[in-house]
Amino acid sequence: MKAKRTTRPALRSFDKEMAELDALKGAAPAAAAIAHLRKTLAHRNNFLVAKAAKLVADAELFDLLPEVLAAYERFFEDAAKSDPQCWAKNALVKALVKLEHRQKSAYLRGLHHHQMEGTWGGSTDTAGALRGACTHALVDCPGINDAELLTILLEPLTDCDKTVRVEAARAIGQVGGPSAALVLRLRALLKKDEPEVMGAVYSALLGVEGERAIALVAAALKEGEDLSAEAAFALAEMRAPQALAALLARYRAGADTWFGAVLLSAIALTRLPEAHEFLIGMIARDAREAPEAIEALGRAAPAAELRARIGKAVAKTGSPRLAQALRLHMPGA
Repeated sequence: MKAKRTTRPALRSFDKEMAELDALKGAAPAAAAIAHLRKTLAHRNNFLVAKAAKLVADAELFDLLPEVLAAYERFFEDAAKSDPQCWAKNALVKALVKLEHRQKSAYLRGLHHHQMEGTWGGSTDTAGALRGACTHALVDCPGINDAELLTILLEPLTDCDKTVRVEAARAIGQVGGPSAALVLRLRALLKKDEPEVMGAVYSALLGVEGERAIALVAAALKEGEDLSAEAAFALAEMRAPQALAALLARYRAGADTWFGAVLLSAIALTRLPEAHEFLIGMIARDAREAPEAIEALGRAAPAAELRARIGKAVAKTGSPRLAQALRLHMPGA
């Protein structure tokens, strides 16, 4: 009974605070609301602070930057107890970025933070999202030359958390320049990582080097597995004729049903006229893979003119299976 008497008022207070914060969503930042957010940022409850930080970021309340920064620093103290799951720190670092805080010390602290918390049968690091956010934030901080920044970013590129490695690859791509290209090339050649990470590496490398990196990324298409799919979609993002040529060459070399569909999707996503002609040609011939070509074009969200061309090509074949595929993947075409 004693425990209930002590917890119920706390629960009522928490619910009241939550309701007051929810009432501020979408509201104009009046003086009273700003004062309430300032007070909540000093609260000990990490969930309430996270809610307040998001509201501050959404409303771009630059005057509250000192309070956001103070709260962020506070939740590194006894972190697992004061901020389980890093709810507060994750929201606060996003607010710092939105409020254009550019001092590297705050983000370096988050980048190096690991927070082990107990789970069933062991423990897990809950600070991955925080490290990923800080990785990106550092790219925009003044006073760090490219060589120093790339040195810093090598740590998250080898992080134990997949999400952090992905964000590190993207951040290195944002740094750009010959040194970033060399780091990304080395990482691409080493492979031996999860496909999502390698996809981020491929996309970043293509963004930095352009056409010069196509041959390296296209070499990963040979595998016909998840890694190859990431390489295919990275090439598609370029929307360059040379990248399309690599995708077409790999498709013509033959692939199983799954990877063939992946390649067709990547070809469609280049959104190049030559890609459209290739895929519509498959439809016009009523090729065995024509339904997959229709699906790939549908996923690329074609414009009205292209949809009309696809519809005409299907109608001309008189094929019931292609008509069904068109209805499924491109209704109204």
